[in-house]
Amino acid sequence: MKVRGRPVKSQIRQNVVEILHELQEGYGYQISRIYNTIYPQVTQRSIYYHLHKGIKTNEIAVRKVEQERGDFSWGQSVEKTYYMLGAKANPKGDVRVRDFLKSFKSLKR
Repeated sequence: MKVRGRPVKSQIRQNVVEILHELQEGYGYQISRIYNTIYPQVTQRSIYYHLHKGIKTNEIAVRKVEQERGDFSWGQSVEKTYYMLGAKANPKGDVRVRDFLKSFKSLKR
């Protein structure tokens, strides 16, 4: 019997897992920016889709939700959801992600 619908595995979601493996935790916009720097461009909406789908498949988990105050174009606060690896995540250890984050951290100092 053939299963209908989208396949459960996704290269985009696996790439997000690789990013979270190196970051330990990250929020959607941050993950999206890193993803589009390393891998072929995808929309931010696609990243959020795969974050939510990853929660359903236990590849990704919500670590915390925080309110951040600031001077944003839409108001004075934003809600950030931080993600981490879930129980069924299977990171392979992508060297591109590790190298990018090493160079990114050295630039911040």
